[in-house]
Amino acid sequence: MDGAGRLGRSLRSRGPQADLKAAAIGAVVLLRERLGRRARVPARPVIDRAPSNRVILLIERYLPNRLGVALTVMMLLGSAGFGIVKGGHLNDFLAALSDTRNALANSAGFRITTVVINGRKQLSQDEVLAIGGVNGRSSLLFLDAATVRDKLKANAWISDATILKLYPGQLQIDIVERTAFALWQQDGRLSVISEDGAVLEPYVSRRFVALPLVVGKGADVRARDFLALLDRYPHVRSVTRAAIFVGERRWNLRLKDGLDIRLPENDVGNALAVLSKLDKEERLFSRDIVAVDMRLPDRLTVQLSEDAAKAREELFKDKKPKKKAGDA
Repeated sequence: MDGAGRLGRSLRSRGPQADLKAAAIGAVVLLRERLGRRARVPARPVIDRAPSNRVILLIERYLPNRLGVALTVMMLLGSAGFGIVKGGHLNDFLAALSDTRNALANSAGFRITTVVINGRKQLSQDEVLAIGGVNGRSSLLFLDAATVRDKLKANAWISDATILKLYPGQLQIDIVERTAFALWQQDGRLSVISEDGAVLEPYVSRRFVALPLVVGKGADVRARDFLALLDRYPHVRSVTRAAIFVGERRWNLRLKDGLDIRLPENDVGNALAVLSKLDKEERLFSRDIVAVDMRLPDRLTVQLSEDAAKAREELFKDKKPKKKAGDA
């Protein structure tokens, strides 16, 4: 039979490119045989037009010769990829792939030979490159400027960055650094902060020891405005050791000699002006006191030290009039 003859030729071609053809043809023949065995005897003769033969012809004619090989390769690659992901080696695989790609680009003349970094003050060149993910294996051709910029801006010290790739081998990085503004203490931790309250780093370097100290929850974001107000009264600012934000509502001043100044919640500028005037005229800060309470708008309360309080008590005892012997 013609169909059987063509089937025989297809099965004899056992090369890899014919595997998928043979499988498809065999499936069609098997389906035809099963249907023939199960079919009921027709009431009248039926002419067999052999539709399966036509299907076999279409498969042989239109199925690409090497599709079986391509599908096999795709299956092997998919299995390898699944193993890499399942085994947790995806990052290592991507890193190796990136290194290979960069090595090819470097060998083609796109190695980064010159690096120019502008705007850095606190960060070193090596720190900037490490933050941006640029190393000795990086090539200028495959360096993603947007990714490098995002990594740099994610660092607390860097507020903005611009990346320029100058082919074939020069990289220019322009950064805008935040400025160390104050030291912020909360829950026993001391940090260096910028004007906008961003924590730049833990306080570990003595080069920041001269920065003003603010203490308390919320003091990091409120420090800029309060310290700017305090700067208007340099006499008070010069003797202040720390500004303490109380209840996220108002400020206290802790002076260098330990004196506490309790400022009001409102009209802080006027309270600082009165405080500065009292010290200049009455030498308030030099007196034997431990606290000055300015929270009430119509009065100023002074708390004496323990020794000063005892001395004051003894003084009033001596001034009390003595009773005469004849007095009842």
